[in-house]
Amino acid sequence: MSTDCHITIQGLTKTFGANTVLNAIDLALEPGERVAIIGPSGTGKSTLLRCLNFLDRPDAGLITIGDHRVDAAHASRAEILALRRRTGFVFQNYALFANKTARQNITEGLITVRGWSRDRAEERADQVLASIGLTDKADSYPASLSGGQQQRVGIGRAMAMDADLLLFDEPTSALDPEWVGEVLDLIRQVADGRQTMLIVTHEMQFAREIADRVIFMEGGRIVEQGPPAQIFDAPQDDRTRAFLRRVTGNG
Repeated sequence: MSTDCHITIQGLTKTFGANTVLNAIDLALEPGERVAIIGPSGTGKSTLLRCLNFLDRPDAGLITIGDHRVDAAHASRAEILALRRRTGFVFQNYALFANKTARQNITEGLITVRGWSRDRAEERADQVLASIGLTDKADSYPASLSGGQQQRVGIGRAMAMDADLLLFDEPTSALDPEWVGEVLDLIRQVADGRQTMLIVTHEMQFAREIADRVIFMEGGRIVEQGPPAQIFDAPQDDRTRAFLRRVTGNG
């Protein structure tokens, strides 16, 4: 992981049929910056993350991570793979391989994306499992893990890649309430290492605590952004104020 890797997104656009889900998004992240994205459902937050990793292919836009730039309209498979090597993705539904153990779920990307040997990948996976408190679950399959443990493996899989940018797509939304705390604690642990992060979340208090900057999105656009205190305590845009009233019950 580079500690001085700047990330810029220019004109990122995605349409599904006649629906423009991302409307020419511009965004820049400083090295080590933690950015939380909030906003109504269906407003493009998750699509933004998926387009940054080419899980959904953008229609247009430039994505630059360090010295690697991808033009979405013309990106080759090799360019996309190189971009994915610099990002890690944490899914809301864990997205673990059901037929692989916790250790194998972590080694898979290291072997297939990074090209590591199995021995090297397993050594790295065991280091990660220790750091997330799941050494004793290394040989367990997802079906035998709690939701919280599965998501911790998912986060560990992303951590193992030593990515320049970690993308978290609603990492607690599929969890039972009893497991939310352990997952948020692990994300805080990762954030403490000054890992550059983009986090889509509906956990407003968590966003306030962890983020250096909060972005409010609506209608495929960035409506407002700023430090957490500004966004949550003194939002400038009527749409931000209305959204926060709905989700917090205040005002």
